[in-house]
Formats: sequence, C-alpha cells, structure tokens
Amino acid sequence: MALRKATTIPLQSGAADESSALESLVRQLSGPDVEERRHAARNLANRPDAAAVLVSRLAQETEPDVREAIATSLSAIGGREAVEGLIPYLSSDDAALRNTAIEILQHLPADVASHVDGLLANPDPDLRIFAVNIIEALSHPRLETWLSDILRNDPHVNVVGAALNLLSEIATAAVLPAVEQARQRFAGEPYIDFACRAVEKRARES
Repeated sequence: MALRKATTIPLQSGAADESSALESLVRQLSGPDVEERRHAARNLANRPDAAAVLVSRLAQETEPDVREAIATSLSAIGGREAVEGLIPYLSSDDAALRNTAIEILQHLPADVASHVDGLLANPDPDLRIFAVNIIEALSHPRLETWLSDILRNDPHVNVVGAALNLLSEIATAAVLPAVEQARQRFAGEPYIDFACRAVEKRARES
C-alpha cells in the first residue's frame, strides 16, 4: 500500500517563536559558558514546561551560582513534575544537591503536602529527617498531626528528636499525649526527655 504524504500543519508564528526560545534556553542551560547557563536558568523561571529539564540539570550542575539560579526557577515553577523530580535527590550522596532539593521543596507547600506521608514512611531514617526539615516550612494544617505520628510510631531516635525539635517551636496542647508516648518509648534517652520537656513548656505557653 502506498504511503500517503503527511500533511504539515504550520505552527503559528507566536508558537514557533516560543518553541524556538525554549529550545535555545535549554541548549544554553547545558552549554560550556557559566554565565549563559545562569542566564538560561533564570529565564526559564516562567516556563512550567521546563521543570523536568531544570530538575535534571540541577543534578549535573557544579557551579553554585548556576545551581542557585536553577533552584530559584524551580521554586517559581513548582508543580507535580518538579516535586516528583526533586524527591529522589533527598537520597543523593551529594550533600549540596540534597540541601538544594530540601530548600526548593520548602518553598512549594501546596505541591509537597501530598507527598509527606510517603516521605515519612520511607525506610531510610535520614530521609525521614529530611522530610521533617521540609515540613517545618510548610505551615500546613496537618503539621502537628504528622509530627505527632512520628512521636507515636517512628522507631528511630533521631527522627523523633527532629520532630520534637520542631514541636518545641510550634506545639499546642494537642500534641501532649504523643509527647508522653515518645518519652515512654525512649525512656533511656536523656535527650528525648529534655526535648519532651521543651515541647511541653511550649505547649503550655501557647
């Protein structure tokens, strides 16, 4: 059977220009010139369709100024694609990349909230601590609930300690039963007892 020639539908000039501009910025983002990469990263801040490219480049970029520009643009873009791309970086061996991912996620409360339960259930205690660091900045209605669940259920003393540290700044009386459970579960840990008392003091003053 003879193949039919495909009909080409011309792009409107505005759409073509937008596509060309995006392609140019993406090329610059991975180019050899540091200043061009920084410029490209900054100019992609208003392009939600560049989220995946920026997330990918974040893991490859070694220049702090460019990485900061990428982080700023991802914080501005937000969205599911950015958050789901950044979460795996929380397990990276690159401390700078981990910290940058945490910082970006802290700026995206609406997009991150649906992932918190999964992060807090992760088998890696370090990642659960990073999750506590992230939710610290969320100002979410479930914040005390998440932290109380950690106090009741998390088996790792450092994760519970991180939750207590945060609660010492924000706790209300609602968390006191969970605080007592944490004290009993880690009865042999002097720091946990100290942190529990700090949370109780904050709760009484709230």
